[in-house]
Amino acid sequence: MKDLLGYIPFRIGAALFGALPESWMRHLGEWGGRVWARRSKKRSLLNHHMRRILGPAATDAEIDNRVTAMHASYGRYWTETFWLRPRRHRAVMNRVERYDFDIIEKAKSDGNGMIFAIPHLGSWEVAGLVADEIGARVLAVAEHLSNERVTKWFIDVRNELGIDIVLTSDPKRNSKLIRRLRAGGAIALLADRDVTGRGLTTEFFGEVAKMPAGPSALADLTGAALIPVGAYFNDGAGHRIQIHQPIPASELDSRDARVQETAARLARTLEVIIQDAPEQWHLFQPNWPSDPGYRE
Repeated sequence: MKDLLGYIPFRIGAALFGALPESWMRHLGEWGGRVWARRSKKRSLLNHHMRRILGPAATDAEIDNRVTAMHASYGRYWTETFWLRPRRHRAVMNRVERYDFDIIEKAKSDGNGMIFAIPHLGSWEVAGLVADEIGARVLAVAEHLSNERVTKWFIDVRNELGIDIVLTSDPKRNSKLIRRLRAGGAIALLADRDVTGRGLTTEFFGEVAKMPAGPSALADLTGAALIPVGAYFNDGAGHRIQIHQPIPASELDSRDARVQETAARLARTLEVIIQDAPEQWHLFQPNWPSDPGYRE
């Protein structure tokens, strides 16, 4: 019964927002995010995040405006997740601006597999829809939530977007990712926040933080191209996807040292991606030791 009660709001959201025109859905999501921002208990934490990104020259007013916009962007993310339907995929695809996709074509022709390293930015799941269209359907890792019904709902939504899912709880998770890469396929990994507590320590926006080890470790193990990707909301309807050059492989002798160096290089590129639209970075948790509420 508890699972059902937690699942019902997702079904209601999908029904309500799914019935709206795109512009209504988008504006309602952004408006709801701004309302949430006025009551949010996370503003102090998010001010810390935004100050790191924008630097000491940013005024308090600019920080505050960006944090409000961050809430609005996250509101849009959720309403769009509820709104997306297979019948709308073509219209969504027609409004996606694409930059430097020749990098993907080259990696595909090399045949060593591709690891798309993506921050929690904009609508990262729309990038999966685009990848599927160009013949690079991705396998992504998703958290196995305590609510089984909600977990299945997320899997179904992502499958409809052309994203195959392996859950964090799957004991064969790593072998499935490796198998996809060694077959010349693509995987997508969220790369900007360590949720396992076993991540690598590297500098990120001027302060040491833990970053996921998976993207760098899998690239070193398989020789797959490690390709950072930024997936952004447009100011109005539509999205923009920017592909970045693959992270160069380290030539150090020790595997641990190679993975560490690659993770540091990836972190530098993720900074560039996030700085392009910091208000679209959906990081609402403590991430650095100096953050309020941070736990090792």
